[in-house]
Amino acid sequence: MATLNLGRIKPVFRGAYSGSTAYVVDDIVTSGGSSYICIQAHGAGTQAVTQTAYWSVLASTGTDVGTTITTQGDILYRDGSGLARLAAGTSGQLLQSGGSGANVSWTNAPSGKVKQIQTMTNNTQTTTTSTTWSATPLTLAITPTSSSSKIMIMCQLGGTFSGANDYQVETSIYRGTTNLATAGDRMMLSRANSSNIYSNQTFIHSDSPNTTSATTYTIYFSSERAGDTSAVNYNNTQSTLTLWEYVN
Repeated sequence: MATLNLGRIKPVFRGAYSGSTAYVVDDIVTSGGSSYICIQAHGAGTQAVTQTAYWSVLASTGTDVGTTITTQGDILYRDGSGLARLAAGTSGQLLQSGGSGANVSWTNAPSGKVKQIQTMTNNTQTTTTSTTWSATPLTLAITPTSSSSKIMIMCQLGGTFSGANDYQVETSIYRGTTNLATAGDRMMLSRANSSNIYSNQTFIHSDSPNTTSATTYTIYFSSERAGDTSAVNYNNTQSTLTLWEYVN
């Protein structure tokens, strides 16, 4: 009966390549972290795996990124020639792109960051007939996170009322016992062109308290002429006071 020689029906792994071993087609070897398959038989020591007429690459060794990034927080990126390591930045920094053809890098966070916002509302009608500053119910405390922070005070004061013709309700912002008005000791006024007229006031002021202690801001008001009735939150109109802490 005739014998049919099928030859090898599957590749044979031969381990690490050795120059003292002869190889035949479909032998598989490893060398330098890559694997190769023999495509032409040859004798011992005659054809190294770099000879492409005798060997084809099955799997090529890659880059061991464990030798490129070595420390917690490292970032792996590609520079102009290959994989590279960007060491961790300092706390709070942001990753930025240098654009096409440039490497990534760390940069400080942009200025003007809002750290916190405090707000309150009130609709309690409050009146005065005095030219001396009186506190309104709009008072709010904030504790800055940094002594270099600025506080933006925003107030929408509803229902300022003057009961006298051609006289005004004067308003200002106090930090503690300090009037923050820079001129004329007032920040806003509402003038009535006839008796019993009321309107709204909206004003914004930036303050530098230079502290990390709790700081209280209060809206104050007064009458322009003693004896005239002035009011805020007239007829229980709602007012809002908001404090923003931001850093440059």
